Amino acid sequence: MNKLRDFLELYAFGVCSTVGEKLGVASSRIRMWFIYISFLTMGSPVIIYMILAFTINIKRYILNAKRNPLRYL
Repeated sequence: MNKLRDFLELYAFGVCSTVGEKLGVASSRIRMWFIYISFLTMGSPVIIYMILAFTINIKRYILNAKRNPLRYL
């Protein structure tokens, strides 16, 4: 079960784990509340999740590009 969770965190953008690290809350709690809120509001937090995933991935690409010495060759 842990391998599946690690795989999903790695390939599902890691939004819940990133938010959990920033707020100091366990990522499992963030996921649980995200699921509850999604059911209550008919899925509208999915849009917020996608926006957060997009910004986190863009931030990673920018940081990796700054650290890449082969970029300027």
